[in-house]
Amino acid sequence: MAEECFAVHDTVFSTRPSILASRVLGYENAMFGFAPYGPFWREMRKITTIELLSSHRLDMLKQKRSSQVEAAIRELFELCVRKGCAETGVLVEMKHWFGDLMLNVLLRMVAGKQCCGGGADCEEGEVQCFENLIGDVSFLFGVFVLSDTIPFLGWLDVNGYKKPMKRTAKKLDSMIGRLLEEHKQNRLSGGEGKEDQDFMDVMLTILGDAEISGFDADTINKATCLVSICLLNKSIKASSFETNYLYMHLPAFDERSQQNFVYFVL
Repeated sequence: MAEECFAVHDTVFSTRPSILASRVLGYENAMFGFAPYGPFWREMRKITTIELLSSHRLDMLKQKRSSQVEAAIRELFELCVRKGCAETGVLVEMKHWFGDLMLNVLLRMVAGKQCCGGGADCEEGEVQCFENLIGDVSFLFGVFVLSDTIPFLGWLDVNGYKKPMKRTAKKLDSMIGRLLEEHKQNRLSGGEGKEDQDFMDVMLTILGDAEISGFDADTINKATCLVSICLLNKSIKASSFETNYLYMHLPAFDERSQQNFVYFVL
């Protein structure tokens, strides 16, 4: 049975259902992680595997990741020195600390931005707006929408999630569109070298002004960026336990230490 499903008839089981969230928030199913199986999905899978998540590309981005981890640990150490004492220590909200760290790592790799901590190139209000958007997107992708199960009831919007999705989609498009324009302007002014390219730079280089299965280059860029954003909360929750274990049990580590950790994302 498994062979029939995943080998002989794998194309039948490879497609994904078209849900309301992926249509409204995901640029009409342009998000690679939620796109149905077809020419667009195959082309995006090839680009993602060869260009974005290849071993060579991840190795080129290694310095971006490690610099964010080092900066976060340095800030934690300075906080302990400044406010702590040998007898009582210092209370640290690790959930917030890990959240800022993961957000910095993600944005550094995807858009070349740092939004939290020292050296941040985003204003405080912009950071708060971005964090709220991440929470809204994660929530709206996880809610049960009746029309996803019974499509002909879609016009009723029984659960009332369609309007919040449209509002969130408008804010997301504005934010990601701004990041995309910054990258375009940076490229025109002869910006960063090839070794300093983030995911958006790579996508701009690959796509140019081309269209893939009816989607223009800007839409694909925004959708690809949004895929990474949607995975953020899951990555934070899944990695927290293993990261704590890593810090407590290994005196020193680098990215090679991750091979025994399924969800470790640093």
